[in-house]
Amino acid sequence: MSPFRGSVPFTEEWRHFRLSRDESGMLTVTLDRPDKLNALTFESYADLRDLLAEIPQRGDTRAILLRGEGRAFCSGGDVNEIIGATLAMRPDELLDFTRMTGQVVRAMRECPVPIVAAIHGIAAGAGSVLALAADFRVVARSARFAFLFTKVGLAGADMGAAYLLPRLVGLGHATKLLMLGDTIDSATADRYGLVSELVDDEELDAAASALARRLAEGPAFALAQTKALLTQELDMSLAASVELEAMTQALLMKSADYAEFHAAFTGKRPPKWQGR
Repeated sequence: MSPFRGSVPFTEEWRHFRLSRDESGMLTVTLDRPDKLNALTFESYADLRDLLAEIPQRGDTRAILLRGEGRAFCSGGDVNEIIGATLAMRPDELLDFTRMTGQVVRAMRECPVPIVAAIHGIAAGAGSVLALAADFRVVARSARFAFLFTKVGLAGADMGAAYLLPRLVGLGHATKLLMLGDTIDSATADRYGLVSELVDDEELDAAASALARRLAEGPAFALAQTKALLTQELDMSLAASVELEAMTQALLMKSADYAEFHAAFTGKRPPKWQGR
C-alpha cells in the first residue's frame, strides 16, 4: 500500500453498494439492488471504479469479497437506466460510458488486493465480466453465467472480456460464450475452467468469506506482487517474464515477511505476516 497521500480525502460514504470490513482487513462489497438482481447503473459503475482506485491508498484492506444481495450476483447493466438511456446519448458520451465500464475491470486487475467473487443466481453481461475479472470465483451450484452482449446486439467483446476470457477458459470456450451469449450452468462453467471453487448453495457465503479472510491474513506484499505478475506477464515473452520474476523475488527477499517466515520456521511457530 502506498504511504503517500495528497490533498484529496478518503471517501467516507459510498451510495451504490454496501461495505463492511472485518478485523482481518477483509472488505465485503455487496451489490445491493436485490429487486433488480443487482443490475448496475451509471453511478454504481463510477463508484466501483473510484473505490478500486482508492483502496491501494487506504492501507486498511487486504482482501476484497464481492457479492450480491438477494437472488443473484449481478444481472448486468440495468435495462431501463442504462440501455434505454444510451439510445439517446451522443457518440462522445457513449465512449465515456464504455471506457468507464472497462476502467472498472482494469482497476480490478490492477488493484494489488486479491478479489474473491461469490457467485450465486445469475452473473450476466457486465456481472459475468466482474466475476471474470476477480482473482477467485467461488460459485454456488445453482449459479449461471451469461456473457449475453450479442443477445442485445452488441459485440461480445466488452469490458475486456475478449482479453480475459480466452486466457482463462481457452479460445474455443471463449468463442462460444462471447459469440453465442448462451447461459451456462455452474457445472459447465466449472468444466470450462471459469470456477475456482464450486460449493453447495448454503455453503457459498462461508466458503467465499473463508477464502477472502485467508488471503487477508496472508503475506499481502507477496500476494500483491503475484497478482501483478499474473496480469503483466499475459503479454510478455518468456525471457522478459523470467527477468521480471527474478527482480521481484530479489525485492521480496528483503521483505519483513520473508524474514518472518525464517524466524517462524526455526522457532517452530506459525508466521505472523506483516504485509511488508
